[in-house]
Amino acid sequence: MRIAMISEHASPLAALGGVDAGGQNAHVAELAAALAGHGHQVRVYTRRDSPGLPEVAPMLDGVDVAHVPAGPATGLPKDELLPYMGEFAEWTAADWRDEWKPDVVHAHFWMSGLAALDAGRACHVPVVQTFHALGSVKRRYQGAADTSPARRIGLERHIGRTADRIVVQCRDEIGELLRLGVPRSRMSLVPSGVNTERFSDRGPAVPRRPGLARILTVARLVERKGIEDTVRAMRGVPGAELVVVGGPPAGELRADPYARRLQALARHCGVADRVTLVGAVPAHEMPAWYRSADVLAATPWYEPFGLTPLEAMACGVPVVATEVGGLTDTVVDGITGDLVPPRDPRALATALRRLLADDVRRYGYAAAAADRAAASYSWPRIAERLAAVYTTVAELEVAA
Repeated sequence: MRIAMISEHASPLAALGGVDAGGQNAHVAELAAALAGHGHQVRVYTRRDSPGLPEVAPMLDGVDVAHVPAGPATGLPKDELLPYMGEFAEWTAADWRDEWKPDVVHAHFWMSGLAALDAGRACHVPVVQTFHALGSVKRRYQGAADTSPARRIGLERHIGRTADRIVVQCRDEIGELLRLGVPRSRMSLVPSGVNTERFSDRGPAVPRRPGLARILTVARLVERKGIEDTVRAMRGVPGAELVVVGGPPAGELRADPYARRLQALARHCGVADRVTLVGAVPAHEMPAWYRSADVLAATPWYEPFGLTPLEAMACGVPVVATEVGGLTDTVVDGITGDLVPPRDPRALATALRRLLADDVRRYGYAAAAADRAAASYSWPRIAERLAAVYTTVAELEVAA
């Protein structure tokens, strides 16, 4: 099967860790690779953000990346890309007419969905949509700080009612889409996945400071990830260090406003000697960072899905997470980790302290976490489930 993917702001070739480069980039890259492993041909369409990029670049056998000329060939915040989605759709449709018409297109993020619907309508290609995040949820939690285009929620409602199938990633998202008026019959629940060959409990670990348990947080340095709550919680977790992986490279942390804010907070809380910001880490080094930890703290205010808890689980690391969004699906409370209320440093500190003090429970969580990641979330399994969705919508298009 020929499968097109549209990921307008999140290239699978991008370096991770920036403001707009994170889970979606990794999701698209891993899914494309897994689909190719099942024998499918995949082309990912992403916006050209540099003049030096080739029109089509190979990623691996069976997968290439098309850099779509839509808007200026420079990096732009994703919230500024809406005006260029018409150009994106026109170029993509022309590519399909000329040489590479797919059997199905899978759009990632809402603006990708607009481009996919326009190109799909022009070329009679069925559209599968994954939102990755919903504007209604973002606005609820960020309020006036939400920089999304004003039309986002209405356009997401339109996409949800128009696309041939909506792939939701967790149960929480089903409820959000129902409130937008998207019929349940249009949804298929297929979560994101994890590369269990790369992320496993076998292999080296990053060295640790003697005498301290290690709490690891892996996240972009943005407020909604709740890292400040974890720093505050450290006052109630003596004998442990907090290591934060994410953000700009280590050499640029001093110039990053949010990194400075976190460091100032750690000093205010009296835990600066036990809080370390590492900055961005190359993707191939991440398994060793996970394996170095006693527990992963994933504490966002909201989270559409959340890949880092899955990666930690696959490495045999228990997770203490906030009880929000997709984390309530991946982390089984009392089995693979503990769930705590969001924005509650005291509850977070209690959960971390108790888990670090109980080796038997922590080791039990670790084993169950690795088993759950392998059994339910490995990318080959997820790709197989999505391929079944693609086949269904492609057959319906042919029948129509």
